[in-house]
Amino acid sequence: MAEKLLEIRKLTTGFVTEKGLVKATDQISIAVDKGQTLCLVGESGSGKSVTSLAIMRLIDYAGGMILEGNIDFHGQDLAAKKQEEMREIRGNRIAMIFQDPMSSLNPVFTVGDQIAESLQLHQNKPAKEAAQMAIDLLRLVGIPAPEIRAKQYPHELSGGMCQRIVIAIALACNPELLIADEPTTALDVTVQAQILDLLRKLQAELGMSILLITHDMGVAAEIADRIAVMYAGAIVEEGTVEEIFEHPSHPYTIGLLQSIPGFEGGRGGELYTIKGTIPPIGQLPSGCRFHPRCPHAMQICREREPQDFLLSEDHRAACWLFGDKPAQADDREEVNHA
Repeated sequence: MAEKLLEIRKLTTGFVTEKGLVKATDQISIAVDKGQTLCLVGESGSGKSVTSLAIMRLIDYAGGMILEGNIDFHGQDLAAKKQEEMREIRGNRIAMIFQDPMSSLNPVFTVGDQIAESLQLHQNKPAKEAAQMAIDLLRLVGIPAPEIRAKQYPHELSGGMCQRIVIAIALACNPELLIADEPTTALDVTVQAQILDLLRKLQAELGMSILLITHDMGVAAEIADRIAVMYAGAIVEEGTVEEIFEHPSHPYTIGLLQSIPGFEGGRGGELYTIKGTIPPIGQLPSGCRFHPRCPHAMQICREREPQDFLLSEDHRAACWLFGDKPAQADDREEVNHA
């Protein structure tokens, strides 16, 4: 049985607004095994980035807070740690790649200095040794002429190179867990493929686990071992990449997969869309949060929020299509699809 590196249990987060405290994520439960890649997928506004900020405890600096739940990392509850304690973990044992590489890098420092800073801070490396290690890291992430690039500033590099710099900073201290928040969103398709190949290569070489956040099911298919589908602050389906793509069960997951453009058919055809929009934070509908957009909504969906139904040992979904009695956590009997 695989060893769990990160286990999140019933994580609920919130933000204080003019209208009071509103929940951003609700009872999130996911786990990442050692050496595994878990993809958190969903539309913008689903709560994916908030979940990553909560794991890193950066949500504290964004006006948010953890209201309930545990974030178990190597037997330590990160949700209960003070910020002073988190500084020993953040950037060292857990690292993060943020969405926009250009805004993640400091424009007034060379990229080499920015990589070396992490090594000096977390591993007490002397300046000269840290500078050489920074060059080695640039070489590791596929930057050509790393000795020259280390002396350049972010504005002198392309978007793809800046993303590789951000990855190099994240990998500087050999983290056990890498959180990648939409690492390919701002890149063209060719560079996107290169970054995904790079992440796979580095994961194999370094043995780290990856939590990848994306709205692109195609990206998830390429790199994931497991997929957790998130909607309006909650996990609505989770399973292995094979289960999710071969047997999608929640109507939202099915909609996401149908929205992927294919090569079949004539040009100019209408793309599939999920009707409606994701509800604003603090304005969730009653019952199932997806029912206003769901083509299979029933009366029970409008009245009661579904709990998880176990579809197989490695596959769960929160949808009333599978009955009105949620499966227990230790129940491994398959639930028939409606």
